[in-house]
Amino acid sequence: MGSDVALAQEFQQKYQALLAEVHRVIIGQEKIIEHLLTVLFARGHALIIGVPGLAKTLLVKTLAGCLGWQFKRIQFTPDLMPSDITGTEILQTDTQTGERTMHFVKGPLFANLILADEINRTPPKTQAALLEAMQESTVTAAGRTFQIEPPFFVVATQNPIEHEGTYPLPEAQLDRFMYSIHVSYPGREEEIRIVDETTTVATPEVKPVFTREEVVLYQNLVRRVPVSRHVLEFAIDLARASRPVEQADDFVRQYVEWGAGPRAPQCLILGARTLALLRGMPTPSCREVRDVALPVLQHRIILKPDPWIRGVRTSAVLADVLSQVPVPKVP
Repeated sequence: MGSDVALAQEFQQKYQALLAEVHRVIIGQEKIIEHLLTVLFARGHALIIGVPGLAKTLLVKTLAGCLGWQFKRIQFTPDLMPSDITGTEILQTDTQTGERTMHFVKGPLFANLILADEINRTPPKTQAALLEAMQESTVTAAGRTFQIEPPFFVVATQNPIEHEGTYPLPEAQLDRFMYSIHVSYPGREEEIRIVDETTTVATPEVKPVFTREEVVLYQNLVRRVPVSRHVLEFAIDLARASRPVEQADDFVRQYVEWGAGPRAPQCLILGARTLALLRGMPTPSCREVRDVALPVLQHRIILKPDPWIRGVRTSAVLADVLSQVPVPKVP
C-alpha cells in the first residue's frame, strides 16, 4: 500500500508535466485532453468526434511526441483493405538456397499509438480489422496470432457533418471505445491565441515525459485503486437506468431503443479510478463517476428513429438518467 501511495504521487507529478508539454502545442481544450489521458491510463481506446479544423489529429500527434511512442497514422479511405492495416504475407526467395517461403510483413497496426483518421470513411469489413486488436491486443493473420506489444492505444477520429461516402460504425465496434469525445469550437480568446501563435515561423516542439514501461506501470496502478461499494452501485445503476426495460422511467422507454450494456459500468469505474489518480485522490467518489458518464455512455445509447425527428438527442437521455439516479448516501 505504501509503495502505491508513493507511486500515485509520482504519477500526479508526471501527469502535470505531461499536460504542460501538450499545452505547448494545443491551446485550451482542457476537458478534451483530460478525457483522452484518462482513456490512455485506463488502458482503453477513444473515439474523437468533431468538425474539421479542431486539432483532433494534431492533439494525437502531440500526445505521441510527449510519450515517445511508436506512432502510426492510418488514413481510412473507401478502398482501404484489412490487410493494409494488419499486414500481409509476401513471397520471399532465399538468395543462398533458392527456397521460396511466405513471410508475414506487419502492418501499421503493430505500433503503440494508432491514429485511425476518419474511421467512418472505410467499409465495415476494414473497420472490423481493428476489433480483435482493440479487445485482445492481438492480430490474427495468415493463420497465426501475433501479440501487440504494450502499451497499445487506438484513437479514432470522425467527422459528424459529412454522411456521403461514409459508413456508420456498428454498435459492436462503438462499444469497444471506452470514450467518445466530442470536440467543440474554441472560445473567442482561445481562437485569438490559436490564430496568433500558429501563423508565425516558430513551431513548438515537445519532449517525451513518460516511457512505455512507466505508462504500463501506471495503467496497472489504476487497476489497484480501491473503489467503495456505493460507488460501484452508482455506476451500475446509471447504466441500468439507460435501458428501456419495465423498471425504466417513461422518458427512457419512449425514446431509447437499446441502453448501455455491461461494458459501460466497467468503463465508468475504470474512468473514475483513473480520474481520481489524475486529481490526486486515493479513491474515486460518485462525482468522478458522474464526470465520466457523458463520454462513456453517449455512444452506447441507441435512440429510436422517432426521437431524431423530434429533435431529441442522446444528451437529453443522459440528462434524464443522471437526474433520476440518486447519489447513494455513505453510511
